[in-house]
Amino acid sequence: MPKDPLEPKAIRSAQNASPTETIHSQEPDYDRPVFQFSRRDQVRIQARLRFLYGDETAAWAMDELKRICQVYHAHKTPELIEKEKGFSPSERFTQKDVILITYGDLLKSNDDSPLTTLGRFCDSYLEGNINTIHILPFFPYSSDRGFSIVDFETVDPKLGTWADIWGLEQRYQLMFDGVINHVSAKSRWFQEFLNGNSRYQDFFITFDSHDELTENQRRAIFRPRTSDILTPYQTIKGKKYVWTTFSKDQVDLNYKNPMVLLRVLEILLLYVRQGADIIRLDAVTYLWAELGTSCVHLKQTHEIVKLLRDILDCVAPMVALITETNVPHHENISYFGDGTDEAHMVYNFALPPLVLHTFYTQDTTAISRWAENLTLASETVTFFNILDSHDGIGLMAVKEILSQVQIKNIIETAKENGGLVSYKTAKDGTEEPYELNVTWFSALNKTDSKEDLAFQVRRFVASRIISFVIQGVPGIYLHSLIGTENDIQAVMATESKRDINRRVLDYEAIQKALADPFSKIARINRELGRLITLRTKQPAFHPNASQRVLNLSPQVFSVLRIAPDKSQLILALINVTDKVIKLKVPLDEMDITETHWFDLVSEMEWHTAEDCLFLTLLPYDVVWLEPKQAGEALF
Repeated sequence: MPKDPLEPKAIRSAQNASPTETIHSQEPDYDRPVFQFSRRDQVRIQARLRFLYGDETAAWAMDELKRICQVYHAHKTPELIEKEKGFSPSERFTQKDVILITYGDLLKSNDDSPLTTLGRFCDSYLEGNINTIHILPFFPYSSDRGFSIVDFETVDPKLGTWADIWGLEQRYQLMFDGVINHVSAKSRWFQEFLNGNSRYQDFFITFDSHDELTENQRRAIFRPRTSDILTPYQTIKGKKYVWTTFSKDQVDLNYKNPMVLLRVLEILLLYVRQGADIIRLDAVTYLWAELGTSCVHLKQTHEIVKLLRDILDCVAPMVALITETNVPHHENISYFGDGTDEAHMVYNFALPPLVLHTFYTQDTTAISRWAENLTLASETVTFFNILDSHDGIGLMAVKEILSQVQIKNIIETAKENGGLVSYKTAKDGTEEPYELNVTWFSALNKTDSKEDLAFQVRRFVASRIISFVIQGVPGIYLHSLIGTENDIQAVMATESKRDINRRVLDYEAIQKALADPFSKIARINRELGRLITLRTKQPAFHPNASQRVLNLSPQVFSVLRIAPDKSQLILALINVTDKVIKLKVPLDEMDITETHWFDLVSEMEWHTAEDCLFLTLLPYDVVWLEPKQAGEALF
């Protein structure tokens, strides 16, 4: 029989590459016993397949899914299998986890490949502060800065090789992007569709006529773009109108075809073999399309995420799933499922606009009210706390948290600071703001500001620390590590607003700037880096540590964190204003009688008076208070 064209290509191994135990063997070992699902797991997975595809299709799909998992398992090393036995899901993430978000080629050097340069930067600049790297799609692509993938299985040669990825994996945990909502129009799959290959005709959502999609159906569809949902393509069988949620070059996959799901599963397990510790499900909101609905958050979409979680739990239990769903907060956290059956981590998309609102108004009321109601469904799930990213600062998540007036104020202030705004089509056909396009440093500081640089850095650092003190795992985009400002020239050159925050940086220039203690990069590295290092050593900042937001003052964000084993308590205080704040902390609100406190940040001691702490916080001060008497005696 001819080789199945859907079967993934052989991985291009690098010369003398020696993957670590977490990357797996590059050759399968079929001398060992073949992997088998437990009866319970098989019943659960098969039920999900029946829900998606019906009884008859589920039967053969289960056989193929089992084969895929058996092939994956044959690549696991004995060391990895043994390591998994001692793995505790509640310790998947700890206070030591900080994630760097970056493109593979944001740094350039005359001496090395971009991925090698990235490794050098992380080793020297981060100095152990960050233990996980999210490398945005590093595969060959045709548009959207990597998110229109041509080949899912190959490292873009402009960035490096799989050997570079393996090299990073030996020093860091890695997050890979599962861009599984769509493929590039230049991809093999879509080209075979255009060529009339029968195996690919149902890989995409297509119509013979533009009018097959009615106006009412179009209005019901939730989309983050204003372009037409259907793009015409000329195929060997004539013109077809193809479903394209994001752009004409990004063709949505048709998950009503079980072969699509199976091939995507194969690709995701390939990523695990190649070193992925976390798999980010990009734009997973839009996975399943059903005419007459909004085509977002459908039951089928959640069922697919649950199925992927089931598979990882069975064959790769140490690997985490994170869902990227830039939507209102209550919809976003629905991807936790019941806390055991869906994503391990979700993006905390409400946090960035709330932090901007807090620092623009110098008032913590809104963010404190929101944060005090944050809950996690179990001790095995958590939030991914970011403030900025490769895209922008999404606004959808706060639609039901902030008023329209407050959101408008965020937009207008960001625009005054040189930011741009991207729009989407609302249900009534009008355009509404979808995200801010601005670097985080520029969002907090005007380009022509007369303020002292040290003061600007102080504000910048204070804003970022909110993401480090609330429940979750903090992430930071590479440009925020060095305080990059808006790149308007790039926007003008490419006519893409998102390029305002995607400037390619010169590695040697960064090293030179770091050598100058008065440069912005050196100041940020010194202040933010010190706080990150300090945070990773505090069990009270464990993702599972309890959290209690205190309303001590509208000018101070105040949160009490207690380690899971109650070995440590930290009262984190952040002055969000440019003024000196006198703060009174009544200890009876925390049920603590300790009279001696120590600020981990300034290393100053504080003593109570009249059962209260009286503090003076300088503008944009960060204070982490710990009682001198630690451990169980406090409780």
